[in-house]
Amino acid sequence: MSIDFKKHGHIAIITINRPSVRNALDRESLKAMRDIIINVDQDSELRVAIISGSGNQAFCSGMDIQNPQDQQVNNSCEEEFPASLMRGLTTNKPIIAAINGVALGGGLELMLTCDIRIAVTEATFGFPEIKLGLIPGWGGTQRVVRQLSWCNAAALLLTGNTINATEAYRTGLINQVVPSSVLMSTAVAWAENIAQAAPLAVQAAKEAMIKGSQLSLNEGLQLEDGLCTYLKTTTDYSVGMKAFKTKQIPQFKGE
Repeated sequence: MSIDFKKHGHIAIITINRPSVRNALDRESLKAMRDIIINVDQDSELRVAIISGSGNQAFCSGMDIQNPQDQQVNNSCEEEFPASLMRGLTTNKPIIAAINGVALGGGLELMLTCDIRIAVTEATFGFPEIKLGLIPGWGGTQRVVRQLSWCNAAALLLTGNTINATEAYRTGLINQVVPSSVLMSTAVAWAENIAQAAPLAVQAAKEAMIKGSQLSLNEGLQLEDGLCTYLKTTTDYSVGMKAFKTKQIPQFKGE
């Protein structure tokens, strides 16, 4: 399988398994990733997902430009590949990127769709497309400028140069830098922390972040208020409030 998938309690672990091409993505692997993300989104038992790459060299090196099938370029970049997290596919369930090596081009664009990002010390990040006569076509130009300062986003997009994990952490591109030996255990710890929270509230928080970032402040506040009102009708809210008052650990059901 080009994309491996397994469950670890409430956690989905998704691994890009194409080490021979530094975990580059082609149409088939994107289709497999799409199907897995849809499954995760629909599975009420799963509360958070981790995406990583196989081996110790690459998280994802972008589009597989060595694949002849994927050299058939259409007029629109969006038409070239199936729906993905980068374009056309969304989920309110949190996604953690466990970056085990290079995250270049489409690999960096995939990482930008993830909510929490943990990287190994040796990881590198960049958009080399400008040196190929292109620009990032999986949402990179739009997401990076919304997530970094203008000048840091411009440095990545306009030079095509790479940055190391220390610089990525300094600019706020990633959350944490760890040795490779503890990458997955650190990502799982983050995931377990999220999975212990009320799942409907976690999903509502992500929805508020995504939708609210495209709204005015007043519109965003109205969105937030509506989500809060809904959450107060859920069983999990009652469970959480009772546990808080009795100083017990809440057992959320996602109801």
